[in-house]
Amino acid sequence: MADAQVTRALCICTTLEEFSKVHQLALDYANFWASAGVHPDNEGVAEPSFDDLLRLGTLPKVVAIGETGLDYYRLNGRTIADMEWQRERFRVHIRAARQLHKPLVIHTRSSSVDTLAVLREEGEDGSAGSAGGVFHCFTESMEVARAALDMGFYISFSGILTFKTAQDLRDVAAMVPLDRILIETDSPYLAPVPFRGKTNNPSYVPYVAKQIAAVRGVDVETIARVTSTNFSQLFGVAES
Repeated sequence: MADAQVTRALCICTTLEEFSKVHQLALDYANFWASAGVHPDNEGVAEPSFDDLLRLGTLPKVVAIGETGLDYYRLNGRTIADMEWQRERFRVHIRAARQLHKPLVIHTRSSSVDTLAVLREEGEDGSAGSAGGVFHCFTESMEVARAALDMGFYISFSGILTFKTAQDLRDVAAMVPLDRILIETDSPYLAPVPFRGKTNNPSYVPYVAKQIAAVRGVDVETIARVTSTNFSQLFGVAES
């Protein structure tokens, strides 16, 4: 990371069982922070209660709630109505984030209509009292991006942006205001070109920044600066 001039990272929690390890990373490194949450696609794991998330969310260096959201990609014979457990889990995360005044890390896959609907139903409209947050590893349409922006959310792009087939996503990256854009790994997945197919790591983030710079016609230093500032503002941490 240091060699690639990547100065900070948010370590994402996806189960309660793994939280202590994720949190320890944040405690061990001055330039790491952690989130607390249970990924929507994880079944057969401890179900997070409102009180669980409040407790974990108040620990040192925990700056976000999530990864949370909805994922209908693998229904495995179930209907969308059968996924009510996911929607309820999502609501618990939203309510905890609002109580804690900490941002949400949103995952949405094959579920954007319901993801936006649940957020709206829970009062996430960008007004005072909203938790806000980021739609991470964004892969949705221009319409979904505009809706998320209208609700006060940031949009984060991963290595997918560099894939040859991702022109629609590059169009979204060209549209998102500079003060709402973030970059990420989604490690260990989605390493950018020229590392596609390899295990991803934070030293590859500059390749995402370079792609955004290219589609926007600005220098990569500009993208580095604004995404760093956006990270600080969203997660309430000091500038690096």
